[in-house]
Amino acid sequence: MSRKVLVVDDSLASARQLTKVLGDLGDYQVVGHARNGAEAVKLYKSLSPELVLMDIIMPMMDGIQSLRTLLKIDPAARVIMVSSVGGVGSQAEEALRLGARNVISKPFDLERMRQVLEKAFEAK
Repeated sequence: MSRKVLVVDDSLASARQLTKVLGDLGDYQVVGHARNGAEAVKLYKSLSPELVLMDIIMPMMDGIQSLRTLLKIDPAARVIMVSSVGGVGSQAEEALRLGARNVISKPFDLERMRQVLEKAFEAK
């Protein structure tokens, strides 16, 4: 049975790349795509994904704000932050401090992605 994943990224190219990597891994199904944190919150409530892959830098509501909101709605939410920009180290650290399960960088390495995803589903 595949795990339901919500992809949150304002870049359609990055979202497609994430969807492809998840498809290549085989155990994951993308159930929705949000282009910003505000959309992510709405889709999280309606789709109940088991995992959220969320870009840190986005318009309207960034990944950090969205992470805070999602964890208020569901303290057990599994969120992995996706970083594409060099120098977001402090934001990545803040995301982990707030409760993100991990931070992964673009471009995506299939084996690294597999390890990060499996770790996200281990008991915390």
